[in-house]
Amino acid sequence: MPRFFVYLCSMKRIENYDLSSHNTFGMKIRCALYIEYETVEELQNLPWKELPQPIMHIGAGSNLLFTGDFPGTVLHSAVKYIKFVDMGLDEVLMTVGAGVVFDDFVARCCEVGLWGAENLSLIPGEVGASAVQNIGAYGVEAKDIIAGVVCLDTTDWSKTIFKTPELAYGYRDSMFKHAKGRYIVTSVLFRLTRKYSPKLDYGGVRAALEGRDLTALTPADVRDAIIGIRRAKLPDPAEKGSAGSFFKNPVISREHFERIEAVAASHAAAGSPAPSVPHFDLPDGTVKVPAAWLIDSLGFRGAVNGGAKVYEKQPLVIVNESGSATPEEIMALEQDIISKIRETYGIELHPEVEHI
Repeated sequence: MPRFFVYLCSMKRIENYDLSSHNTFGMKIRCALYIEYETVEELQNLPWKELPQPIMHIGAGSNLLFTGDFPGTVLHSAVKYIKFVDMGLDEVLMTVGAGVVFDDFVARCCEVGLWGAENLSLIPGEVGASAVQNIGAYGVEAKDIIAGVVCLDTTDWSKTIFKTPELAYGYRDSMFKHAKGRYIVTSVLFRLTRKYSPKLDYGGVRAALEGRDLTALTPADVRDAIIGIRRAKLPDPAEKGSAGSFFKNPVISREHFERIEAVAASHAAAGSPAPSVPHFDLPDGTVKVPAAWLIDSLGFRGAVNGGAKVYEKQPLVIVNESGSATPEEIMALEQDIISKIRETYGIELHPEVEHI
């Protein structure tokens, strides 16, 4: 197995910088100063007190909605390397720079036959952000393959290494989100395996592999299936701006879920059977309900507000349909969805997308 894979990069420092290409919604906004660093030492040596304030660190901007120009400094990592720590065992460790495109990392894992990351294929964003957001799809979350995260603690600029149990990972959540701005992720240590271990029982993955010999699958085979599923229902941010799943899937009590079933039944057309409400029973007795179903059940699929639109193939996604949608148009559509779901089902939807 190759020992490492390295990207080349360069330093940038630009005033009044256009961030259109650094947020997948394609919001046409600027920041006072943009700095892209290529080493951790460059990050440590920045003249922090002299930089326009506030200071914000971003990845690819795939989970952000900028609501206007940013008056301070935006930092971006160009620390891009993938290194293997290969002991010849089933388990293989990979240390990956925070600025690596996450899907490039997944592709590399699959290319060399390592299992664990394949279900996370085609998720936009960068490696550093994956550890902050605990990204997930098709039954796998980033925390499942993260062994540790290396950061700079901005209180004293010391190198800090966290093991996964210390990071308080939850659904699209982590310790980093509750210590906002304190830690800057510089690299992530991932744990992959050579051992055959596909995860196929979520989101139609098994159906996408129908006819295949499931005992002979490779990580690349599963990756190809995941990519096909995602491309069929999610917009390509390069063609139509979005931030992926706009809302978190709500988790509610069993009693609350039963009330939702009753509401859904009451909305069924006369003589029609009550609709089946999709859900996932969790070990603690609570129930996760797909936000996409809640949104779709109230007729929001394809809803338009100015240049913003609820994506017709996946109502969990709000897109910059016109290419020139304003933050206000997107947020008005967001609030309309939240309000109607609260009124109908008594559920408070929370955005997964961070508003800046």
